[in-house]
Amino acid sequence: MNKRMPTIALASLLAACASGPVTPTWQNNAHQSLENFSTAYLSGETRLAEAEFQRARSELARTGRFELVARAELTRCAAQVASLEFNACPGFAPLAADSGIAERHYADFLAGQPVSLADLPPSYQASSLQAMDAPLSRLIAAGVLLRRGQLKPADIPLIIDTAAAQGWRRPLLAWLEIQAQQAEHAGDAETAQNARRRAELVGGLR
Repeated sequence: MNKRMPTIALASLLAACASGPVTPTWQNNAHQSLENFSTAYLSGETRLAEAEFQRARSELARTGRFELVARAELTRCAAQVASLEFNACPGFAPLAADSGIAERHYADFLAGQPVSLADLPPSYQASSLQAMDAPLSRLIAAGVLLRRGQLKPADIPLIIDTAAAQGWRRPLLAWLEIQAQQAEHAGDAETAQNARRRAELVGGLR
């Protein structure tokens, strides 16, 4: 099950910082903590996710490299977008001026602003949501489209199935609510009721 953040891939962004054959301790610690953050956040374990994120951020800050801390903040923002928790990515804002153009392009993308596909990580450069191989990239891209008002209703079942297949409770609950709302608006009571029953099951209410 692929739970790696597909933003500016965690493994590659940290591996690229290695200065020699021996991997620095901070790099291993930061990578593992960001992985743990991703798993915990998408599973709905808020306290654990925050603790792991702060541990990762602290390790990256030890390097004095703005772009590494900025990428961690973007990783958090991307997970929030996948879960339809939209904000202005406040952790990235103070780092934006000292970050690279790739980080700023990605931040713009998460905010729903127009960005060329060529300026995004490869996992987002597919022709459609269906063509995206990485589950989290698909959810993030869908969240961005919803934020822009450009998501096709027909794509919602795919996004729900993607979150469900990974066992990602937080985004699954968010997308089930979107499905229920849109079905109600369309007068489809059966689909709306089914989505809410599934949400109750996911949330442990049934």
